[in-house]
Amino acid sequence: MTTRTYAALLRGINVGGHKKVPMAELRQVLAGLGHTDVQTYLQSGNAVFTTDRTASEDVLARELEAAIEGHFGFRVPCLVVDGAHLRAVAAACPFPAATLEGKQLHVTFTSEQPAAERFAALDEDAFLPEEFRVGDRVIYLYAPEGLGRSKLGEALARPAVVKGLDVTTRNWNTVAKLVELTAEHPPEG
Repeated sequence: MTTRTYAALLRGINVGGHKKVPMAELRQVLAGLGHTDVQTYLQSGNAVFTTDRTASEDVLARELEAAIEGHFGFRVPCLVVDGAHLRAVAAACPFPAATLEGKQLHVTFTSEQPAAERFAALDEDAFLPEEFRVGDRVIYLYAPEGLGRSKLGEALARPAVVKGLDVTTRNWNTVAKLVELTAEHPPEG
């Protein structure tokens, strides 16, 4: 039986006192779905788990969303990505991650591969020195002043870019930690 390791990325929880999801309860919800080796990272909705199920990432995400809504009484968009995808995302980073502060580099995970047309209206030169690149179901964002001050980050979050996609953004420190946590439970079999 093959066991795979995944990261669950929850969007918009524990921000400004809204949609409170204590990490201990999130671990219980994941365990209640039959997942094992459940760990959480930070309070912003990052969890790692293993499962021997062969369900797709999308199916695992929809099950988690339903379980969270059943437990907490509100919907939380979730993305589930396997550890191999996280490692590939980190390895394919087009920016010099090792030389940047974690707050300067962000990865927006997307539920589907974003088509190039979504970015056609963006005048990339107008945002310099900020830059973005599209990867495999991710958008990499280099924002030298951080995401909170990023005009390009705002533009990438507009409906013209993300409409119809489930998206959630993590800074590079969090991406690196999730890579590390998913590597602690390499796939068996």
